Amino acid sequence: MESVLSKCENQSTLLSEYLEEFPETDGSVWILGRQYHLKTDKSKLLLDISARLWFTYRRKFSPIGGTGPSSDTGWGCMLRCGQMMLAQALICRHLGRDWQWERHKKQPEEYHKILRCFIDRKDCCYSIHQMAQMGVGEGKSIGEWFGPNTVAQVLKKLALFDEWNSLAVYVSMDNTVVIEDIKKMCWCPPQSSSAARSSTFSHRSALSQNKNTAGFCSGWKPLLLIIPLRLGINHINPIYIDAFKECFKIPQSLGALGGKPNNAYYFIGFLGNELIYLDPHTTQIFVEMEENGTVDDQSFHCQQAPHRMKIMNLDPSIALEILKQQSLRMFELVQNHPAHWPPFIPPAKPEVTTSGAELIESTDKLLELEEEFEILSV
Repeated sequence: MESVLSKCENQSTLLSEYLEEFPETDGSVWILGRQYHLKTDKSKLLLDISARLWFTYRRKFSPIGGTGPSSDTGWGCMLRCGQMMLAQALICRHLGRDWQWERHKKQPEEYHKILRCFIDRKDCCYSIHQMAQMGVGEGKSIGEWFGPNTVAQVLKKLALFDEWNSLAVYVSMDNTVVIEDIKKMCWCPPQSSSAARSSTFSHRSALSQNKNTAGFCSGWKPLLLIIPLRLGINHINPIYIDAFKECFKIPQSLGALGGKPNNAYYFIGFLGNELIYLDPHTTQIFVEMEENGTVDDQSFHCQQAPHRMKIMNLDPSIALEILKQQSLRMFELVQNHPAHWPPFIPPAKPEVTTSGAELIESTDKLLELEEEFEILSV
């Protein structure tokens, strides 16, 4: 009984820190497709926010590429935001949108497998190492700041080597989402287990635990739809504000990547004309996996007051996930592939047997493979 009271007391202390940051109002807050009334749902709202995986700057991880930086402080914020958005997609896929995280509570194995995908090691499929090195193929040097579109392209390529989650990542082009192309990406003909094993891309260490026959493509892949947008020239155009806010009301919403020049944030909702976001600009020490594959996850959940920003202060260049057409369109949704565009060829994973780290560390080899297998950036 004493431990239960202590737990409740700690939770109340945490929530009180949050509550000071939200105004006393009758308004509603939207967080990734969920609506909360401030006067009656504050506790649920804050638990929902703290349940999101929070990736920040880290230090003292192994040098990227063997001789590169061992911290991403000052340059990795957009990469961390991309990790947060993708992690939310994986949580929805494996645990469901209603899953909640609590301190010191035992979590399902799927949760730990998701978290292992993002640990700062070269053999974890969405680590800072893999993302930074894949960015070289997008014209970004290791240690250089990424924009939201570059992060989207990097995630699309890395997802090709992630067999456990088996996501189809579609990044729209020219503010246009093409239904025909999405269907081509998401449809995957069933294959025999022996054929699947022969083309398996072998990841070392933690990733080897993610491989199983359930991860092999069979039928329809889950879709991660990323839409890079520019909603103005130097500042966001006010005519897009209502449509942008509507994106956070969609049940499938994964939020938006953006912020200010060279300062990236992961936007997860809004209150009135203020955006609510998770901030990666905190440097924490590298966290290693335990021998049993679990991770001390206390530093991967933001247990501080959520940040807010006036929508008009947002940089007009953003990347967001959306599955619903708006009355005032920020982008076009078309059925057929535009005739004046190059033919659409779904990205395909190179059939090689090596580790993800070894493949990505060889940038020249990556570019050769892209040409050989026609891996296109769309």
